[in-house]
Amino acid sequence: MRKILAVASAGGHWIQLLRLRPAFQGNELRFVTTNKDFRSDVEQELYVVTDASLWEKLKLIKMFVEMLFIMLRYRPDVVITTGAAPGFSAIFWGKLLRAKTIWIDSIANAEELSGSGKKARIFADVWLTQWEHLSNQNSPGFNGKVV
Repeated sequence: MRKILAVASAGGHWIQLLRLRPAFQGNELRFVTTNKDFRSDVEQELYVVTDASLWEKLKLIKMFVEMLFIMLRYRPDVVITTGAAPGFSAIFWGKLLRAKTIWIDSIANAEELSGSGKKARIFADVWLTQWEHLSNQNSPGFNGKVV
């Protein structure tokens, strides 16, 4: 049984992550998001981090520190995310702590990869897009859509 940390921002990122739950069965699973009201969406333990973006530097630093504490406390074997900033933070720390890291770029990014998704490339063991036309030799892989 593996320890899986599933991470997503609120909104579409969170909805897509929840749709992956069947893939996690048989493993120890915990979630991280930016909205405490999502506790009712999951039976597993839920951690809540500060909602932040590149335009909110202090909040972003706070969220990165919060994510580090979660990672050190839980010590996941696998980190999976559908984005955005909390997901990037999780795979950043996950890679440094030797967890397997999986980035699935949001389906909302149909024309190009998200900013976080582009940066995730160097930290993700598995780097995926949900749009086949965005996948090529120098881009994320494509294994279908999470809809």
